[in-house]
Amino acid sequence: MQAKTNKPVEKKQCHYCANNVKEVTYKDAILLRKFVSSYFKIAPRRRSGLCAHHQRKVAQAIKQARVAGLMPFCPK
Repeated sequence: MQAKTNKPVEKKQCHYCANNVKEVTYKDAILLRKFVSSYFKIAPRRRSGLCAHHQRKVAQAIKQARVAGLMPFCPK
């Protein structure tokens, strides 16, 4: 059995809060690409590092961008 190590985990800071961005928009597909996996699944908060408020906004913006054709639903 391996011993558990208690490494201090650095908490990621929300990208939108840290950069003082006022609005999450679906038109910025390049930025939204940071918050999806290689299979274009929306990343969870623990991986994306977003706060709860912005995670909900980003998820909605990704869905809007997919419908608008700015982001794919799945990889090619």
